[in-house]
This record gives sequence, C-alpha cells and structure tokens, in this order.
Amino acid sequence: MDFKLEVIAFNPDCCINIQEAGAQRIELCSNPAEGGTTPSHGMISVARKNVSIHLFPIIRPRGGDFLYNATEFKVMMKDVEFCLHTGCDGVVIGMLNADGTVDKKRCKSLIEIAYPMSVTFHRAFDRTSDPFQALEDIIDIGCERILTSGLQPTAIEGIHDIEKIIKQADERIIIMPGSGIRSENIVQIAETTKAIEFHTSARKFAAGKMEYVNKNLKEELTVNADVQEIRNMVNLLTQVNETGG
Repeated sequence: MDFKLEVIAFNPDCCINIQEAGAQRIELCSNPAEGGTTPSHGMISVARKNVSIHLFPIIRPRGGDFLYNATEFKVMMKDVEFCLHTGCDGVVIGMLNADGTVDKKRCKSLIEIAYPMSVTFHRAFDRTSDPFQALEDIIDIGCERILTSGLQPTAIEGIHDIEKIIKQADERIIIMPGSGIRSENIVQIAETTKAIEFHTSARKFAAGKMEYVNKNLKEELTVNADVQEIRNMVNLLTQVNETGG
C-alpha cells in the first residue's frame, strides 16, 4: 500500500516542519479556532516557495456552516484561481445546500476552475444529511478524495462508518480519515478502515517569544506542527505497509 499522511499547517514555519518530518501533503489553513479558513495570498505564496511536497490550501471564506451566499462564492472562485496561478497542487473545498445535500453545481464550478489541480472535499461531508448519497454526488462532480471523521467528532469514534464509506467508494475516490488522528490510533484506523491516506493536525501549542507579557491578559499560544509526532505516524504507517497489515 502507498500510505500518505496529510498534515494541517497554520503558518509557513509549520509547512517546513511538516516537510522535514516526512509527510506527503500539507493542508494550508488559517484560524485554527474556527476549524480552518482560507489562508492569505501572502501565506500561500510563501508556503509554496518554502516546500516542495504537495500543498493544498483550504477554500473556506469563514468559519461556521457550509452554506455560502453569492458574494462568498465569488471570493472562493477568486481564491481557487490564485492557488492555481501560484502553483499549488490542489485545493480543499466543500459547499452544502440548506437541506444538507452537496451543492453539486457550485462545487463543480470550483473544480473546473481548479483544473488541473486536485480537489479534496473536506469535512462538510460530515454535515450532510445522507453521507452515502453525498459520496455518490462528490464522485460525480470529480473530487479526488473526501476528508471525513465518519460523521462523528473524531475518526476513532466514526471508525466503523468510515469503513462502510470506504467499502461503498470501492476505489472510485479516496476516503481520507481525519480528526483526532495521532500515533496512538493511526494503526487501528488503518487496519480497520483499510484507508490509505490519513489527515492529522499533529499540532502542539507553545508560548510566544515576547520578553514582555501583560500579566493582566491571557498569553497567546502559538500553534505549530509536532515534528516528532508526525515522524511517529509516518514510521507506523511504513511498518504497517512492510508487514502487509
């Protein structure tokens, strides 16, 4: 099996750490507190120059739900165009209708703008009213993969639903488990679901480097990628591959 590990990066330094740790792909995001939104054009440009592994910015103009108005959709189209012209390898999208179905028409428009970049459908999938119909719709519009936690808060909780989704997909699309994946559970998820791609934040928090800190205010913690944790997951997947697990 050709296992792949995708890691979220919330700043350009994260991208460098992720590449050095041996992951194969980066999902580039801003605003971790909101679950990830579209990074700035500057951040995308610098990240693209700093790393050679696959770079997939998320196209999400705001936090909250995945029902977007016409103005937000225009922003998304422009951001996809920028990613294409900046040399990104793919983008991560997801739009729903009010009834919880996939917004096939507008998602397909973004996929057409993105071509020949690869397109991942993100965890908006976990908000769909019928995930098995959503799977067919996402295959139909031409996405290459779906990121999902099996409609549960974490992939380990949704492990058996991910297994069912992968069986229905039948190699027509890549199903990539994500949310809460760490070195202590990635092997179990791989062996149970038969997934070949995995998504993790592998995040760690660190104090800032300011010499002066206002004691009246809570100190802000910076988010970075945990290099050792990423290496652990890469090594574990390599071992599973070598043992045929």
